[in-house]
Amino acid sequence: MIFFKSLGRRFRILGKLFQFLWKIRMWWMIPLIVVILLFALIIIFGQSSAIAPFIYTLF
Repeated sequence: MIFFKSLGRRFRILGKLFQFLWKIRMWWMIPLIVVILLFALIIIFGQSSAIAPFIYTLF
């Protein structure tokens, strides 16, 4: 349960970041942040999983 609560807080922070960027008319930064987050997820999950050899070939 604690894991899901902390996960919800993290997504809430991302939601507020996107709301802020939309409010100050910097919506063009949203795709940049999404791509950076996707690369971070690939790196984090690729370090200790069975897909690490496949991710290595991508970079």
